[in-house]
Amino acid sequence: MNRVARVFSGIQPTGVPQLGNYLGSIKNWVALQSQHLDSASSQPHDQYISIVDLHALTVPRPPARLRTDTFEMAASLIACGIDPSRTVLFRQSTVHAHTQLMWALACITPVGWLNRMTQWKSKLHGSQQYGSLNVHSAAAQSLLTGLFAYPVLMAADVLLYGATHIPVGDDQIQHIEFTRDVCDQFHKTYGHVFSAPRVLLSQTKRVMSLKDPLRKMSKSDPNDSSRINLTDSDDAIIRKIRKAHTDSIQGISYDPVERPGISSLLSIYAALRDVSPEQVVQEMEGFTNLQMKEAVASAVIETVGPIREHMARLVDDRGYVERVLRENEEKAKSVAEDNWKNIAKCIGLS
Repeated sequence: MNRVARVFSGIQPTGVPQLGNYLGSIKNWVALQSQHLDSASSQPHDQYISIVDLHALTVPRPPARLRTDTFEMAASLIACGIDPSRTVLFRQSTVHAHTQLMWALACITPVGWLNRMTQWKSKLHGSQQYGSLNVHSAAAQSLLTGLFAYPVLMAADVLLYGATHIPVGDDQIQHIEFTRDVCDQFHKTYGHVFSAPRVLLSQTKRVMSLKDPLRKMSKSDPNDSSRINLTDSDDAIIRKIRKAHTDSIQGISYDPVERPGISSLLSIYAALRDVSPEQVVQEMEGFTNLQMKEAVASAVIETVGPIREHMARLVDDRGYVERVLRENEEKAKSVAEDNWKNIAKCIGLS
């Protein structure tokens, strides 16, 4: 399999992303287009970003909604700075080798490994207290197979392209460890084919809800005021940040435990400015909470405004976005199909 350094990332087609998606993943992907994976090396690398519409089926939605969400995600990524000439941006479902490899990997993956994964437990019935929950629990009998088994498809996504590096946040490390375990299991069963991927840990931690700073900012939150959407108007951004949860303590300080609301806003500002929260505290010495919120809103508008305008132009030029996807999907298919031929031969399917 090709040993070229290759970065692979996947993102759910949730429509227009929110600020947490941008700071947690997309901003990093844009930067990777012009960075070297190793500061001591000038070796170039490939980058693949898959809009994982097959993963989206684990939570069924109306077909028209999925198509719209997928298009909006593609347009948003381009608007954020993903350059289709430097990054292979494609829809997962157009490359059939993903599901072929997923089945081959599923056949050697113990159920116990899937049972240990935490994400299906946290999503099941919206439960956050999963404790001893396992696949045999009464509460898990309504668990859909796709949600339970999707880590195998995620492993296939990564291994199919010979990815060497996976940029993730700290809440996704378990999935990379699972992928490495599946990779080792395949090698023990059939022989060495894949390269075990390395983690590129995102510098930005989770962006928290504006209304509840103990929860992650999310598109699934029914309260739109809990997040900044990348299509929000300047007025909407100012309004949401002004109403963001803070506290009555005087002064600006960074303390995620005692002052989660203030700390969340400082983290957003720091991520947008590429500085540390501690540097932001020094910059905002003597600020009131209102002045701090105004500074954060200004920084958000400075970033989101151009993205919003570019997004509007892309929505009006749907043909361009579709053409970019088709061209990049041909590139993805070429690599995936060549690698699948080698994998299929290794396991006896050709």
